[in-house]
Amino acid sequence: MAYIHPTAVVEPGARLAETARIGPYCVVGQEVELQDGVELVSHVVVAGCTVVGAATRIFPFASIGHQPQDLKYQGEKSRLEIGRRNIVREHVTMNPGTAGGGMVTRVGDGCLFMVGAHVAHDCRLGDNVIMANNATLAGHVVIGNFAILGGLSAVHQFVRVGKHAMIGGVTGVERDVIPYGQVVGDRARLVGLNIVGMQRRGFSRDQVQALRTAYQMLFGEAGTLAERVDEVARQFMDVEPVRDIVEFIRADSQRGLCRPQGVNGA
Repeated sequence: MAYIHPTAVVEPGARLAETARIGPYCVVGQEVELQDGVELVSHVVVAGCTVVGAATRIFPFASIGHQPQDLKYQGEKSRLEIGRRNIVREHVTMNPGTAGGGMVTRVGDGCLFMVGAHVAHDCRLGDNVIMANNATLAGHVVIGNFAILGGLSAVHQFVRVGKHAMIGGVTGVERDVIPYGQVVGDRARLVGLNIVGMQRRGFSRDQVQALRTAYQMLFGEAGTLAERVDEVARQFMDVEPVRDIVEFIRADSQRGLCRPQGVNGA
């Protein structure tokens, strides 16, 4: 049987793996599933149709799975799915999906959510994402693998943040951020590439150099962005990081693209 502290409240119907641990003063709702090795340290509330993946740890005063902060929500039976090996620190909040966004909020594996981070309804987060203290996501945001969001940053609804991107602290992100990009500012502007992150994750020198050249071409002054994307694709489509950016730019977007200051009206 799962370990349940005597002061915890676990509603009938909750599905608990035998190796789950529920600490003092936690509350677990009747439609919650806690998989192998999940630990609720203390004073954690997990509600709604929420699945917490194996080996995830949730720290005190986190509120997980309560109804979305969306006035359009009408009580639909939406879900929150949290992957494996995540760390969810104090006062983090995560909300399930809505009918207007696919009915599910999904968090990948191996992510770190520092104190006060917020994941709103219908967000999709990849693996190994880091959200620093009080970083916040509005609804329908998509975050790629290994992206890092600095403290006190805020991402507008429907924005996409590409894999390996870096969002600076106290940055407001209103437009999509390309994979491997770095953005900073009161209203985010692209300031370069996350080269340090790429080096730490084992990208080769040739890949980094190709990406630097492609970046300079993409955000140059000559021609339209579409023309520059086509030229970069023609020259570098066999380089994985460049291909990631080309495919990201060509994909559908509701928010436009975050660009360097002064480039094409940005």
